[in-house]
Amino acid sequence: MAAYINRTISMIGNESQYRTNDARIENSPLQIFVKAKKKINHIFEEIEDYVQDTVGFMESLRDDRDVISDEEVKTITAYVEKVRGIRDVLRRDHMKVAFFGRTSNGKSTVINAMLRDKILPSGIGHTTNCFLQVEGSENNESYLITEGSNDKQPVQSVGQLGHALCKEKLCESHLVRIFWPKDKCLLLRDDVVFVDSPGVDVTPNLDEWIDKHCLDADVFVLVANAESTLMVTEKNFFHKVSTKLSKPNIFILNNRWDASASEPEFLDEVRAQHQERAVDFLAKELKVYSPKDAEERVFFISAKETLLARLEEHRGNPAHNGALAEGFQNRYFEFQDFERKFEECISKSAVKTKFEQHSQRGKHIATEIRQTLDEILERTQKMRAYQLNNKKEVHDKLNFTEQQLMLLTQEMKDKIHHMVEDVEQRVSKALSDEIRRLSALIDEFSVPFHPESLVLNVYKRELHSHVENGLGSNLRARLSTALALNIESSQREMTERMSVLLPENKKQMSLNILPRREPFEILYRLNCDNLCADFHEDLEFRFSWGITAIISRFAGKQNQRAAIANYPQDIPPYIASPADSIDSSKFVTSVASFPNRQDDWSLATRVAIASITSQGTMGGLIVAGFMLKTVGWRLIAVTGAIYGALYLYERLTWTNTAKEREFKRQYVDHATKKLKLIVDLTSANCSHQVQQELSSTFARLCHLVDESTSDMDMELKKIATTLRTLEEAATSAKVLRNKANYLTNELDLFDAAYLKSLN
Repeated sequence: MAAYINRTISMIGNESQYRTNDARIENSPLQIFVKAKKKINHIFEEIEDYVQDTVGFMESLRDDRDVISDEEVKTITAYVEKVRGIRDVLRRDHMKVAFFGRTSNGKSTVINAMLRDKILPSGIGHTTNCFLQVEGSENNESYLITEGSNDKQPVQSVGQLGHALCKEKLCESHLVRIFWPKDKCLLLRDDVVFVDSPGVDVTPNLDEWIDKHCLDADVFVLVANAESTLMVTEKNFFHKVSTKLSKPNIFILNNRWDASASEPEFLDEVRAQHQERAVDFLAKELKVYSPKDAEERVFFISAKETLLARLEEHRGNPAHNGALAEGFQNRYFEFQDFERKFEECISKSAVKTKFEQHSQRGKHIATEIRQTLDEILERTQKMRAYQLNNKKEVHDKLNFTEQQLMLLTQEMKDKIHHMVEDVEQRVSKALSDEIRRLSALIDEFSVPFHPESLVLNVYKRELHSHVENGLGSNLRARLSTALALNIESSQREMTERMSVLLPENKKQMSLNILPRREPFEILYRLNCDNLCADFHEDLEFRFSWGITAIISRFAGKQNQRAAIANYPQDIPPYIASPADSIDSSKFVTSVASFPNRQDDWSLATRVAIASITSQGTMGGLIVAGFMLKTVGWRLIAVTGAIYGALYLYERLTWTNTAKEREFKRQYVDHATKKLKLIVDLTSANCSHQVQQELSSTFARLCHLVDESTSDMDMELKKIATTLRTLEEAATSAKVLRNKANYLTNELDLFDAAYLKSLN
């Protein structure tokens, strides 16, 4: 009794705080829930943006599976729907209070008193037929929605739908949602939802009720009848609730306590009896509270008096206006005390049950993403280090290849140049030697000879071909093998030296450049047909001791002496050709054209030559007389006989064989002169072939090296692109990882502000 008096005095002392208008302050328990809900919604909005950013980051690296795996993308993408689901639940989350008790214990009246208006149907007997849920509406509109329908109905129809006396009554487990303007009730404004239930003693389907309407309730309010006591039916219901929920929050309201005013002498004993039974039920049977805490969860009220008083206050009248039982003020204060503790309890319960799990899930999501980002960052850094090392190796290899290519190019140019000079000298020397042995080559020509013009032309064509083939064959026999070996050796050296600069996949290609089906062979283009096209043979008979021949020999000796003295040696054509008509005047004129030679000839010689070459009779007589007088006629006769015999012998031996021999001699002289003119050209042509062969081989090898350097350039560009991608990925991963730490810290602050303070 003393404790009750002290509590009453305490409530009376704080009457200003709990006035009938029930003004709320910002830090009220329910406001804590509102703030917590707003805060965690804001945090999960950031988490959703964060997950979207992370998914976008991973999508940007979808093509690079070395950085991010498909499993990681799939895992992070799955968090998008999870976070959206949590946000949807948070937006729908409210503080749910379920009122249970036996029929006619005043459950609906208690809710009406807390809502300060007569919203739910109430009265004597079995009134509430189904579950009625009262929640706030955003647009100040009042309406109701029945289960299985989205049609809005007027609130006034709740009296028919939810009343047990209605002819078209609903099933006990059906739910009717009543939306009431939040401005008319501060509890609804703070996201509190009230659920009124039928009496637990009207149906045996308790398990169905609990599963359908109680598992998500934050607080259970057991409305008992103070005129009786707790019944087994009520206890059984909460026993079932406690098996499905771990330590549910329960308040016990002993309603209709105004009946105690008629028997004031038993007031304390009855109160103590109800208090003891209720505490034993909560502490010993359900084991949801300690005995001390259980005492704070048991109240003695009169919901009907409170509702009437608040309706009077709403009309502007005093709360105690009207006929009220004695002790109303105490019961009214105790109802307010219940509301205060109820708000504290429901706020703590809702924050803990609704937000703690979401906070942990948010931390789990942030932690999992951060761990994934840490792995990606570590993987990225390793790949970046590998790529940097690879870039250095490729860059060094590229520089080495380019430098070695420059050195090898210069070295091979010098080598090719020296080899070309050597080939030119060899070919020149060999061709000169073969020209000197041209007569032997022509002697080997054995085609039948005939001075007939047509036959002779065929003979010359065959001889041209024989000389060209013979010279080419001899040159090849002397040079080709050595030159081919030298060229092959040079090509092999080029290949070996250049293959060092090639990657493994191109070394085999470099080896395929060298082999040939046939060895390299120099082509000696002599073309004797064109070279000796101006050859004209002279097969007319000429006596070797004839006057013209003697003069030619004599002139040849003079020419040789003049050549020694560095004078030009030219034999006039009319002397060299005995077929021409020659007279003394022409010869003298010709001789006179060489003033330097006249000094070497004696006067007698000149006169003799002039006399002999004269076509006149006088000249002949003078010479004959001069010779007869000088040597005598016998010597002249003998000499003439011998001279005639020689002439006859040569004339008789001037056969086709002799003509062929003379033809070949003339051809040798002519071809020798012509071939000497093309020695330098032929050797240069052969050296050019060698140069072209070696240069083309080296060019193909250089092309392979250029392809390798181009590949290395492309690889460096690819590495640079990869490095940029990795750097961007590392930067983004760091930013996202830091944001994960920030979100985890935000959730930790939320826990410290709203969850840990509840423990």
